[in-house]
Amino acid sequence: MIKNAVIFLQIVVAILMTGSILMQSKGVGLGRAWGGGGGFYKSRRGVEKIVFYFTIICVALFLILSLISLLLA
Repeated sequence: MIKNAVIFLQIVVAILMTGSILMQSKGVGLGRAWGGGGGFYKSRRGVEKIVFYFTIICVALFLILSLISLLLA
């Protein structure tokens, strides 16, 4: 019963995480982290900042739920 609840929560968090990743602005990929982008630095503000932090929370929650699911197996 608990395992089913964890799996259901994992699916919900995965959907929310996918949506929040797709809502983020384009052009901020891994290429820029290693000098691939020649643009200027832009700080996140407003809704973009909220979506960014929401994505981080979803990823952390998904990781925790995955570990709990592994322990329950």
